Amino acid sequence: MSLTPSPGGAPGAGHAPSTADREWLALACELARLCPPSATAFSVGAVVVAADGAELARGYSREGDPHDHAEEAALVKLPAGDARLATATVYSSLEPCARRASRPRPCAQLIRDAGVRRVVTAWREPDTFVPGADGTELLEGAGVTVVELPEYAEAARLPNRHLV
Repeated sequence: MSLTPSPGGAPGAGHAPSTADREWLALACELARLCPPSATAFSVGAVVVAADGAELARGYSREGDPHDHAEEAALVKLPAGDARLATATVYSSLEPCARRASRPRPCAQLIRDAGVRRVVTAWREPDTFVPGADGTELLEGAGVTVVELPEYAEAARLPNRHLV
């Protein structure tokens, strides 16, 4: 399994997905396979990519702590207030959570608070653990562009097949 997209390639602007968007989202889906298995949480991968196409950070669920979410694990690797985040894209194999029991701030709020203005996801969060959670709605309500590429949903579901 390759965990590095092709060199270069800036994320697509706005809603239109680019080839780079597809490569970065595929990487996020591959990262989800690295998650330690859990019967109580999804396996998710995330990558934060600068506007120039440079990878800023990556993470996956339970990477350093049993309660880590992928987006959280990636964002914590960047300095608070990093100016590159305002034009970066977060790629996540699963829609960022809008509510969570394990920590006070859900991933959609972490993304919003970091200043990220664009998110690309593969799969909408099912009601398995948090009924009615809609991270997309929370993000879009804050002015963040959310692009869903459902053709990657199956790749995102694979490491979670024991849950859904």
